[in-house]
Amino acid sequence: MNSTTEIFQGQACWRWQLPQGDSVLVSAQGAQVLSWQSAGRERLYLSPQSVFDGHTPIRGGVPICFPQFNQRGALPKHGFARNMAWQLAAPPEQSTVGQATFEFLSKAQTMAMWPFDFCAQLQVNLTPGSLQLSLTVHNTGAQALQFTGAMHTYLAVQDIAQTRLLGLQGQDEWDSLTDQHQKSNGVLQFDGEFDRVYQTPPVQDGPTWLLQDQDQNLEITQSASWGQSVVWNPGANKCAALSDMPPAGYQHMLCVEAAQVEPPITIAPASQWQGWQKISVLP
Repeated sequence: MNSTTEIFQGQACWRWQLPQGDSVLVSAQGAQVLSWQSAGRERLYLSPQSVFDGHTPIRGGVPICFPQFNQRGALPKHGFARNMAWQLAAPPEQSTVGQATFEFLSKAQTMAMWPFDFCAQLQVNLTPGSLQLSLTVHNTGAQALQFTGAMHTYLAVQDIAQTRLLGLQGQDEWDSLTDQHQKSNGVLQFDGEFDRVYQTPPVQDGPTWLLQDQDQNLEITQSASWGQSVVWNPGANKCAALSDMPPAGYQHMLCVEAAQVEPPITIAPASQWQGWQKISVLP
């Protein structure tokens, strides 16, 4: 396995590649996975108009939203972890499996916004045909802390109009655009702006989602410790209003997020929480 450090769009990054060709690129900002190539194809969407200045949110890849989901609180949208530098705590293993761990610790800057001591670790595990991200949050303070968040995964698709997402049939679905609650019919198609939250089963013994995109099939699984999944595409009108997206960018991406929208996760002092998402390429 090859492991290198590099500068991508002016930002420090780490890249590693498996012998059969799968590779991953991770930015120091937010420990954000910017690229995952598998079976000769890029599997994540990264906007060509993303801002790479070291603190503005990067549009695409897999942003880690912590310790706040969206604008459900007083913190910046989706929290502060994606906007700050993480450290490489454990370099990629030199083997046929590429696994690295990144770490983000509370400091004066975070305490001024969110007065809790913590250590967040992101393990990036690359194997042939799959990528698994595991987030562990340690409460290193003397009081209980609460947080919400997500792995805000931007998947690359060839044509959103031809894309289908299958899964979670019969589970509670909340359409945030219309504020309607219903049961999911298990088959999602996209012909405009789409923003829905799905309640995931408390015990999962199989894939959460199946993405069908012309000749591509992806299996998306998440740990039961994430209470919800979020599916999002901005559609043409909203995409055109986003300064960090090309007008047609919505046609080539779909966010399928492992999330905790509500209720908040509580971690007692000296305790920890872990949640993961895994994406696998199917034949």
